[in-house]
Amino acid sequence: MGEAPAFFVDHLGNGHTNGFGVKSEPKKRDTSVQIGDRSYVIGGIHEGNPLFLGVQIHDKITNKWSSPTVLGTGPKPCKGYSAIVLKNGRVLVIKKDSASDDSIWFLEVDSLFVREQRKLLGKEVVAWSKGVRGNAEKPIVISGPSGVGKGTLIAMLMKEFPSMFGFSVSHTTRAPRCMEKNSVHYHFTDKTVMEKEIKDGKFLEFASVHGNLYGTSIESVEVVTDSGKRCILDIDVQGARSVKASSLDAIFIFICPPSMKELEDRLRARGTETEEQIQKRLRNAEAEIKAGKSSGIFGHILYNDNLEECYKNLKNVLGIDDDAPVNGVEAVEGINLPKEHTVTKMEDEILIEETGEGTKKKTIVLDLSSINGGAPGRTRGIDLDMVKSS
Repeated sequence: MGEAPAFFVDHLGNGHTNGFGVKSEPKKRDTSVQIGDRSYVIGGIHEGNPLFLGVQIHDKITNKWSSPTVLGTGPKPCKGYSAIVLKNGRVLVIKKDSASDDSIWFLEVDSLFVREQRKLLGKEVVAWSKGVRGNAEKPIVISGPSGVGKGTLIAMLMKEFPSMFGFSVSHTTRAPRCMEKNSVHYHFTDKTVMEKEIKDGKFLEFASVHGNLYGTSIESVEVVTDSGKRCILDIDVQGARSVKASSLDAIFIFICPPSMKELEDRLRARGTETEEQIQKRLRNAEAEIKAGKSSGIFGHILYNDNLEECYKNLKNVLGIDDDAPVNGVEAVEGINLPKEHTVTKMEDEILIEETGEGTKKKTIVLDLSSINGGAPGRTRGIDLDMVKSS
């Protein structure tokens, strides 16, 4: 197994143009990787969002610079970076002297997701994804018509396994109501901000209700997963269709009533709606059931003719053993890297070796052979090992 250079570093000593023919001053912290006829320059700040790290592209054939549309939630600028070209159109970016939960990132420049977005948007696209250790259980999308009992089933899961499941916090552009807290009941945000983030592919699904936007961001689902829980999304068929079309790898479950007559009886038994409201819900339910069964979205269709039996079937779908219900996934741990280090690549392993003063030097190995997921969410499956200290 031969050792190869980890990255092609170009501090751009001669300066570069910014895409408008204006020459920029060289920045020592900029790092560049060469992929085919293109150089991807990583450094500075993103022109669309000063909180995130910037990316520029230089095409050697045309000798032109461009600033791509950057999707996903990117890393914050720091003192320096190492960049390593990986397979499948990815670049591993290691931030120097950064927090343990903010040190490993992946820049996708020609992944399947990026190619799809490039075709969809008709312009140059790259996408960021944070790298995290270990794997995670798939999120769960549960849909079904009003009155079918999906809320009751979810409540039963949450009560029996409070440490296994969690809900994402949705975004909305409406004003907070009495006693509502930001980031607890909703992420309250400005409409222009949310529209921009929707355009940048940061939302799994969204809808406009009475002039206000509501939606589920990819980051809100990933935060639940990072905590070691499986995220439950209780959304309608339209929302499930949007999630299915996204990069999120989820389990899709549709809950059906045993019959429309039974559903009508349940709605009437509530005693909370007028006759007009009941008829509207029944019409909507009939359309949703038809869509749920025929859309090809849902891998599992459960009939709630008996609540306890349906709950048992739901647990079977989720792989929960009644005898030993364990999550098997821990909260995401950070990756503590040496403040000063060098990086080399050996096939699917990345060696990070401590440099600088001192007698004891540590070497960290990142095994990337089992990474999964990706932009605009997390890249999971990183295995880390401390191999020696000398």
